[in-house]
Amino acid sequence: MPRKPIDIPFKLEYLSILDENAELDKKLEPKLSNEELKTLYRFMLKARRADERMLNMQRQGRIGTFPQASGHEAISMGAIFCLQKEDWLVPAYRELAGMLYRGWPLETILLYWNGFEEGAKVPDGVNDLPMCVPVASQLLHAAGIGMAMNIQQEKKVVLTFFGDGSSSEGDCHEALNFASVFNAPVVFICLNNQYAISVPIAKQMKNETIAQRAIAYGMQGIRVDGNDVLAVYTATQEAIERARKGEGPTLVECLTYRFTPHTTADDPKRYRSDDESKKWHQREPLLRFAKYLAAKGIMNEEQRIQIDAELDAEIKAAVAKAEELAKSEELSDPLHMFDYLYADMPPFLQEQRQELADHISKHKKHKAEPAEKKSPSPAKI
Repeated sequence: MPRKPIDIPFKLEYLSILDENAELDKKLEPKLSNEELKTLYRFMLKARRADERMLNMQRQGRIGTFPQASGHEAISMGAIFCLQKEDWLVPAYRELAGMLYRGWPLETILLYWNGFEEGAKVPDGVNDLPMCVPVASQLLHAAGIGMAMNIQQEKKVVLTFFGDGSSSEGDCHEALNFASVFNAPVVFICLNNQYAISVPIAKQMKNETIAQRAIAYGMQGIRVDGNDVLAVYTATQEAIERARKGEGPTLVECLTYRFTPHTTADDPKRYRSDDESKKWHQREPLLRFAKYLAAKGIMNEEQRIQIDAELDAEIKAAVAKAEELAKSEELSDPLHMFDYLYADMPPFLQEQRQELADHISKHKKHKAEPAEKKSPSPAKI
């Protein structure tokens, strides 16, 4: 028999609406109100300014090592802005803008990166999971939540994030496969920032795009300009609408770049050129969006400066509150590290908690006991 071509039902597109020169494709422009557009900008800028402040704090020894999110604001905010309150968010660790929009207090996130388990506590009434540092493991959680939604016949959606490095992990492939097989309402957002820490994308995979992996799993896929908040919003909104109608998961690859090191313990100059970095800085998501808002008469330079000042005050207040909480009696108690992981603490952790409590009690008792007076040594002749 002759060879026959296989007709693949899914095709890939690349979406960009507002390019790096702030040139707009009006046919693709999403219908967002002026207030919605200002909200997008405000939280993107708040995340950028908070990121900058946290870097200064880390260099001063006031916060631990953390992964910066500068350059990823359009992906985080553009995607998470599409969610309804009852939907679920399963973040990785560069979703600062969207998490702030969802109701996470900045002081809580500051506590998290300072090593306090209380920083992982989800705000009341928010259907989010905490940030996930082990790469790709959160994708399995997202797939599981989506599968549970189908079992319970809920018309909700799960939005989850991962990086290009995470796309090489087995957890990523398992999550994509299960979500597709069980038609789970999950939208997978890949932040392709070109590097898995120091490994460039060309050394991670042979295929041209991460989005094309969607075809192998039998789901919709699209590649988006990840520095264009309008494109990210549009692609995510379309994916969420499909998921909510029972049409299964989508893989959205957002092409972007880290303006910063992988974490504050990294030195990107050892593996990235200045020319490459400069090229991507010209594609800055905040600046192009600000130009777009100005062109539409929504926000002028004076208003931008005012917003910046307001956000500066908000961030200073959050930093002060976080540092005050860190010194409080409640948070300084090491026993509290056991209290923010399980709803019902398993026996082995109960034993460890008791062991630590006994150790602390003995240490306090020892410090409280008066030192024995020593007899003076006889004088030497």
